[in-house]
Amino acid sequence: MKHNGLFRRTTPEPIGTDRLADFSYLEPGVVYLDSACQSLRPQPVLDALTEYYTGYNACGGRVKYAWGRRVDDEVAAARQGVLGLLGLSGRHYAVSFTLNTTFGLNLLLQQLPHDRYARVVTSHIEHNSVFLPTMTAAKRLGVPRLVLDRAADGALLYEPAQLERAIVVVNTASNIDGRLLTNLAELVRDTHSRGGIVILDAAQSMAHERALLQKTEADAICFSAHKMYSASLGVVIARHALLASLELSFVGGGMVADVREDSYDLLPNDPGALLEPGLQAWAEIIALRHATDWLGQVRPGGRPPAEHLSVLSERLFDSLSDIPNLTVVNAAASPVISVYAPKQDSHRLAVFLSQSGIAARSGYFCAHHYLKNRLGLPPLLRFSLGLHSTTADVDRAHDALARLMKGLS
Repeated sequence: MKHNGLFRRTTPEPIGTDRLADFSYLEPGVVYLDSACQSLRPQPVLDALTEYYTGYNACGGRVKYAWGRRVDDEVAAARQGVLGLLGLSGRHYAVSFTLNTTFGLNLLLQQLPHDRYARVVTSHIEHNSVFLPTMTAAKRLGVPRLVLDRAADGALLYEPAQLERAIVVVNTASNIDGRLLTNLAELVRDTHSRGGIVILDAAQSMAHERALLQKTEADAICFSAHKMYSASLGVVIARHALLASLELSFVGGGMVADVREDSYDLLPNDPGALLEPGLQAWAEIIALRHATDWLGQVRPGGRPPAEHLSVLSERLFDSLSDIPNLTVVNAAASPVISVYAPKQDSHRLAVFLSQSGIAARSGYFCAHHYLKNRLGLPPLLRFSLGLHSTTADVDRAHDALARLMKGLS
């Protein structure tokens, strides 16, 4: 069947040990367990990138010839695809494309208006992408910054008074242990009732935990397309009202209708352009449009993605928990599982695993405050699953690590 000019399957087919055919380019023996950093890209996404560069390599929003019109159509479809994944309406939200989650969070926080908010609120388990920008935003706005705890299930622990005119910036899923922001709806409701806003770091939830975010009433959601099976790209979904309130300082071509010597007019009726100065990453945006389509119909091993990952997560969590002298940081199974061996260096373990064809992350995962300085933990070893993962991958990772621990003991 022909699809967008390319011959491809209408549904992925499992091959080998239940690996999706869309990842058949993986060499035998390679076990990639670092999807929390960036996911692998399925073949339809790779095909979309190639087709753009070889078939209609034009600028969007600037040209009238056929290639450019096709780019515009694909970009519009990408924006709608993002909103569709979360069940949000374009009447209330706009989609902007940027560099990555960190860049999107900074664009919002560094352009919020002065004299409107009383404090910045975040949590201890945040990625540096949240933790550092909340520091600089509080300093710029001249307001205090409050760092709160999260419960074992990921809920933010707060008193309602702490949300008074607050800028709340928190993750919806931890990149350490996958715990979810289980009280998201209550947090948004309570913050709004006290004149505050909620900005979400959804980098770890958009790929596999979208149900948590669907139809949310948060003011902004930031995520990275490269963690949800697409090319490197940042995405910001923001309420029109929040975008209209920004004190713009990061400006340029692509967001203006007219420019005079000392003033300019912004594009009318295009709130998403407020965060899109300059030429955009057209190929990456188009790839995201294909990734959202793929996520809507993929069935690894014939199962819904959530069920597939749940089965693998339980298997990985149980098997790692059985390895002697290994401490599992997670309280429960998750697609993201971190461990450490008190008497072994995690970086060394990662190198040894790599020699067995297993790619796992080691370190503090850009969460230095929480892991190193609050909990006093050594660098960790992290395994993060994706829709390309199989039971054979999980078992190989367990067996290799168990052999390592036995040989190093």
